[in-house]
Amino acid sequence: MAQKFDQLPEELQLATSAHVKYIQSLDTRKDEYGYWLTEHLRLNGLYWGLTALHLMGHPEALPREETIDFVLSCQHDSGGFGAAPGHDAHMLSTVSAVQILATIDALDELDKRGKGRLQVGKFIASLQNPETGTFAGDEWGEEDTRFLYGAFNALSLLGLLHLIDVDKAVRHVAACANFDGGYGVSPGAESHAGQIFTCVAALTIAGRQDLIDKERLGRWLSERQIAGGGLNGRPEKKEDVCYSWWVLSSLEMIGKTHWIDRDKLVAFILRCQDTENGGISDRPGDMVDVWHTVFGIAGLSLLKHPGLEPVDEVYCMPKAVTARVLGR
Repeated sequence: MAQKFDQLPEELQLATSAHVKYIQSLDTRKDEYGYWLTEHLRLNGLYWGLTALHLMGHPEALPREETIDFVLSCQHDSGGFGAAPGHDAHMLSTVSAVQILATIDALDELDKRGKGRLQVGKFIASLQNPETGTFAGDEWGEEDTRFLYGAFNALSLLGLLHLIDVDKAVRHVAACANFDGGYGVSPGAESHAGQIFTCVAALTIAGRQDLIDKERLGRWLSERQIAGGGLNGRPEKKEDVCYSWWVLSSLEMIGKTHWIDRDKLVAFILRCQDTENGGISDRPGDMVDVWHTVFGIAGLSLLKHPGLEPVDEVYCMPKAVTARVLGR
């Protein structure tokens, strides 16, 4: 018989207070080499940490005004955001900026102190390929379904989806579908759990889940669970906590979450915690980082682990936030 969550031994409980302290400490390590090596992820990292804190029920753990100031300091005249002040504007940083401001109920600051939400939307729309419908990450032109999903995510939160050719983007996603039900980074590319999330979520935002082969996709996704309980991103790969989000959220969107062993996955994620110093790693015994921390916690939220706020499986944001912003 599966062990109930409230009967789990202490080392398999979520170490919430330790995780909160770990996230709060991340911006205090400016004397460490690793802090500056990750400057290109600074705005993304703020989104990851903030989301984890909100899902753990600690929205006050990061100072709101300082958060707003930092986000706006990353904005360019184009409306796009760089990863940190002085960095080039990029789709991924811009999406994180919108998600952060939405989470702390500060989207109005884009119009008050920023370049305006319409300018943000125009920057995102400028990255759509008019021929194929897909999106580039920046002015240099690398295209990827991650950027397409990011555009759908941010523009829907801003109420500006009409700025892009949604139908053409949807056709591009449909062209990325494979015989196994999954999706790749581009048409003909191998199915991968991360790309599947971006494609399924984009189709969900567009209201086009009718294009998804849910039975075939559900089978491929459920086969990502291996003997230890964790999930991998492709066949024959090791398990990784981050796929507790990419795989599980996709299963949730198509109504197939019950196709994996929930208790085994919960136990795997919790074994990846550093219960003393906080944070979650990719697999047990490895070094923690904020990326795996947020996706581990988001995965636990989807699994309805006690003490966590519900996460929106399409946006990887608290459901209460997306309900407020999208008027659900």
